[in-house]
Formats: sequence, structure tokens, C-alpha cells
Amino acid sequence: MAYQISLAEIHQLLLEHQLLKELIIDGQWHYLYPTNQAPKNFYRLSYDSRQVDEQTLFFCKGLNFKAEFLQQATDLGVSAYVAETYYENNPATAIVVTDIRQAMAILAQHFYQYPQDKLVKIAITGTKGKTTTAYFTHQLLSAALGNKVALFSSEETILDGQTRQASSLSTPEALVLYQQMAKAVENQVTHLVMEVSSQAYKTQRVYGLTFEVGIFLNIGHDHISPIEHPTFEDYLYCKRQLIMHSKQMIIHQEIPYFDLLAQTCRKAQVPLLTFGVKQGDYRITALSQHEFQLKRQQTTTTESFELALLGTFNFDNATAALLAARSVCALDTLTAQNALKQTVVPGRMNLFHLPNGAVVLVDYAHNYLSLQAVSQCARQLRPTGQLIIVTGSAGGKALSRRPDIGKALTEFADVAILTADDPNFEAVSEIIAEIKAVIPKEQIVYEIEDRHAAITKALTLANGDDVVILAGKGNEQTMKIKGQAIPYQSDIQFVQQWIQKAEI
Repeated sequence: MAYQISLAEIHQLLLEHQLLKELIIDGQWHYLYPTNQAPKNFYRLSYDSRQVDEQTLFFCKGLNFKAEFLQQATDLGVSAYVAETYYENNPATAIVVTDIRQAMAILAQHFYQYPQDKLVKIAITGTKGKTTTAYFTHQLLSAALGNKVALFSSEETILDGQTRQASSLSTPEALVLYQQMAKAVENQVTHLVMEVSSQAYKTQRVYGLTFEVGIFLNIGHDHISPIEHPTFEDYLYCKRQLIMHSKQMIIHQEIPYFDLLAQTCRKAQVPLLTFGVKQGDYRITALSQHEFQLKRQQTTTTESFELALLGTFNFDNATAALLAARSVCALDTLTAQNALKQTVVPGRMNLFHLPNGAVVLVDYAHNYLSLQAVSQCARQLRPTGQLIIVTGSAGGKALSRRPDIGKALTEFADVAILTADDPNFEAVSEIIAEIKAVIPKEQIVYEIEDRHAAITKALTLANGDDVVILAGKGNEQTMKIKGQAIPYQSDIQFVQQWIQKAEI
């Protein structure tokens, strides 16, 4: 489907949303649209100066944006740009705005003919569990509605209800977000399940979006760094924005700061549905690592569910997904049971058995809460064995994770093996040192920068009663080093290959 937007429409939209500073055409400054201006239409939107042509409206966004990027775009044919700054030496028409990210969202919505209004949208936030809950929700809705459900997750994107493609961000940038929504609508999709990260609100990727249902899973210290959230308060505040932009909320009642979240719901007049083990409208009772019961307090109705995914913490994710799905469509117990039992998530709680009987869990766990959850599951699996954890931390972001990971290793690991996990421009040794700094000296800690060598060490150390946790990378097949995504044999693939060789 072809989309377009005119310069006159852009001017009017920005005026209406009080985003326009001035319109500069051929060096002449305007606030009102010039009556003698020839019609000008745009048929593409982009913020990538390498992917533009004469039909593109270009957006100058990002802290690291440079004037040479705009020059590169105009050299390729761009005749108009949107920016918070006027670039005097560039001949293109300047649409100068007060907030580039809000402008991106407003103009993308209009350009793609407001696809969000044609979709029933479920948004999921939390420090851990977003992706798993998104997969549960997508599976439940698909079971009830067929191939009418889109998925935007940090792992995969589905625009036609069934075809999966790799994702790059938990929540895409506004131009990509609305392009994907429009494609989903073209594919006759009716519902959308999407992760909404704290950064999505911090950087206004979801500006102007209202969700039919919002899910708030949990909250812990994460993503605190100079380039993400300066403080935990800022992190929590950004996540709370989902409440003000949802028509209904589903929240785990037993998480920290629940009272604050509930008060926010009341003030915003957003209906709230809760769940938990001891508190909530719905109560969870674990029957095993795979099975749980869900009891509705008002009616004392009880349902039983079995998951393919391991770990009692996934009962929270499955419950939130079930309540969300039932909020937007009819979903009987049998259909829900079958859907949850079939749900698998790439790189989440993948279990392997070594030839000597030891268990290996591969998971994306990358912060205190997720390491705690996976470790508790491991202890339940093998209560008498050692817990060997292989982990690291990403470079250049979420600096608060490092002491938190060290804290988790101190509390849960018998043996810790510190290694690489997307170091990017940082030295692996320096990241390891920050994690190790909070671990007691008497604890067994190995420092092995090569991740495959670290995994080999863990698998070699494991005895029959032990559990090895490979945390952080999951099913990822690249390692980010110095700005490049370097091919990497995933933890899952490496373990599978190691087991095959060990069995020969």
C-alpha cells in the first residue's frame, strides 16, 4: 500500500500539537504556511541518512546526530528535514520542531493512516518476563482468533500472525513502529501484543499511543546508566507511564511499589486487575515446576494449567497473559490450556542434560531479578548439587546491573564464572572486575573472558547432581564487540555440540 504526506499536512499537524517552531523554505522563515508554496508530497519517512531519496522526509534525531548526516541525506536527494535545530548551511526545507521524537510519532501516525486505531493493543512492561509474557499472550490470542495477532517483542516480530522475523529492539523507534503496525493492518491483523520498555517512554517511541490493556509484571533495579536512566526513580516513573496510557491494567499485587502503581491507576481512573500467590483478584498455586492452579477470588473458580516452559516464575507470566487475553476476547479453559502448554520462547529456560546427569539451563537472565528466578528454579531441580553460573554484563549500558549481578552470584551461586556478554567498546576484564568487586573473596570465582571457554569450564566442572546456568545470551548468534555484531555460536548451539561430542 502506498502512503504519503504533504508539507502542508506536516505544518498543520505540528501546529495542532504545538510542536512547530518555524518552517524555513529557501531561507525564508514562516510560522503560518505560505500561500504561494507549491504542493510538496513525501512518500517515505526515514532517520537513516543512508536510506533516503528525493521522496523522503528526513528526521534529524539522536544525541549523536551530526550535520554531515543531513548533508549525506540531501546529497541523496532529500529536500526537506525535521529537526530541533536549523542547519543554516543546508539548502533543504527545514521543519524546526520543539521535540523531534514527539514529531516523529505524530507524523508517522498520520503518514501510515493511524494503524493503531485499527488494532486492539496489549502492552507489557516489567524488569523481567516481558518477552515470555508476550509469547504467552500471542499464543493465547492466536488460539482464539487464528492468524490475526501481531507480535512486537525483543526476540521476534510477527506482522501477519504467523511469519517470524528477528527483532532489534524491545520497542521499535516510532517510524518503524507505525510502519510495522500499518503492515499488520494490511495483513488483516486485528490484535497486537507488544513489549513496551522503559526506554520506549523515555525516548517517546510510543508517544500518543493508548493501549486497550497494559501489563505491569514486576520492577527491580536495572537500566541505570548515563545513557539510559540516571536514577531508579526515573526508571520506575517511565515504566509507570504505561498506566496513564492504558484503558485497563493488570498488575502483580505482590511486587515492590504496588501501592504506588495502584494509586496511579486510581488517579488515572484506569480499572485494575491483580494477581499473586497470596494477594490479588487471582491467586496462583504451584503444583510442580510445570503446573499451577489459578483461582478467581470472587467466584472461587479454579483452573489448572501446564506449561512447556520450566520455572514457577513463569506462572506469573502465564497468568498475566491469560488475564490480558481474556480481557479482549472469549477464551475458554480448554483452549487456554492447550495454548499455554504449546508456548515456547527461544533462549528462555532451555534445559539440557549432560551425559553424567548434570542439568544445564540456558536463559537470557541478565539482571538480579532474572538470575534470582532462574537460580531458585535450579535449586528446586537439584537441591543437593552445586549451582554453577556463567554470566557477564553488556558494555556501555545498564551499569547498575554489574553490582546487582555480583549480588545475585553471591546469594545463589556455588561457583561463578565471569565472562563476556556483548562488551561492545568496553574491556571484558573491566566489566568482570566491576561484577567481582561485590563478591566475597572466599567465593569460588573464575574469570574467563572467552565465553565458549567459560562454558566449557562450567560443563567440565559439573557433577551429576549439579546445575549449570548459562545466563545472558540465550539463543543469540552474535556478540557485540566495538560496535559490530560479530558472529557467535549461541550458548544453546554450543551446549548441544558439547553434549554430542561427550556422548561419542
